[in-house]
Amino acid sequence: MKSAPAAGRFAPTALMLGNLVTGCSVLAPAGMLPELSAGLGISIHAAGLLITFGAVTLCVGSPLTAWLTSRIERRTLLATTLAVLALGNLASAFAPDYTSLLIIRLAMLAVGALYTPQAAGTAALIVPAERRGSTIAYIFLGWSLAAALGLPLITFIASRYGWRAAYGGVGALGCVSLLLLLLRLPAGLQGAPVDLKTWAAVGRSRTILLLLAITMLQMSGQFVVFTYMGPLLNKLTGAGPDAIGSVFALYGICGFLGVVVATRIVDTSGPYRTSLLFICLLLAGMSGWALGAGSLVVMAGAVAIWGLGFASTNSMQQVRLVAAAPPLASATVALNTSVLYIGQAVGSAVGGLLFARELLHALGFVAVGFVVAALVLVVLTRPQSAATA
Repeated sequence: MKSAPAAGRFAPTALMLGNLVTGCSVLAPAGMLPELSAGLGISIHAAGLLITFGAVTLCVGSPLTAWLTSRIERRTLLATTLAVLALGNLASAFAPDYTSLLIIRLAMLAVGALYTPQAAGTAALIVPAERRGSTIAYIFLGWSLAAALGLPLITFIASRYGWRAAYGGVGALGCVSLLLLLLRLPAGLQGAPVDLKTWAAVGRSRTILLLLAITMLQMSGQFVVFTYMGPLLNKLTGAGPDAIGSVFALYGICGFLGVVVATRIVDTSGPYRTSLLFICLLLAGMSGWALGAGSLVVMAGAVAIWGLGFASTNSMQQVRLVAAAPPLASATVALNTSVLYIGQAVGSAVGGLLFARELLHALGFVAVGFVVAALVLVVLTRPQSAATA
């Protein structure tokens, strides 16, 4: 029992690294669409559907698995999820064709849907209430690192050694992360059970429903462009794999910086003001992409601004949901992750249709429309009391 506190000091980092693996698993196809297309004999659009169909699986799986597994001890649950992600990526490296790769991906992500919401919920169990916001934001650094380091490395490896090697690398990372989680996360953590009454309470809360809508809209806007960012940069500016990987790295590094800043200011500025700041940065970046399409320098600069907002906006949504109804956190965090993936599915599907029709400039403006709608809802959810802002 005495070792639990020592383990607990490093538990947020173990949870964060699990999100890195989850993020790489979800986003990997976006970093190697041309290689998947050439290697499997499919179109870029078909390769992009790996993200669309994966997001559909994630959005259904997140609340369902949260309900089915809410009584399972957290370390066991999270470790099992990471093991499935690691094995799924390793199996993907040996997939003989597109259909096999898609089936492996859907099976892997059906279980992987558990990780991000359960990691956020677990954070509430291992830190004091006054540190909950910054700890959840820290855990989401894993997603920022997936974009900052994971995607550029996936692009680099896939362009030189093939898409199978990239999947193998993600699988190896998953094995390392699994080991760290088993070593650092304390045993015996139990969350509040999720039952039908919990879902009913969520459905009666106007604030929670609006917060969930914000998540869906801003994520839809991002994935209209993000899913096809590599091919778009190539077609609009002639950028090659190294330049595209550099833009992915810029996006992720700025996302990392954004979450670091959000983590520092959320406990003093409040979740609402922090969320408003970063969704405005998100909108500014998406607008810059739309207006600057055709210039690699302008588009890269826009991606940097967009990056500052992408992960921070998501983490602040989690913080706001937990603060809005702490007893419902297990359900609302799972639902937020679910609608996040709905947004990915909607955005990547819309982006795919536009990309297939060669409406390359239109993607940016459609993305901006989604983010503007999200910003309007953020303003509508402004807390009445300054103390809860």
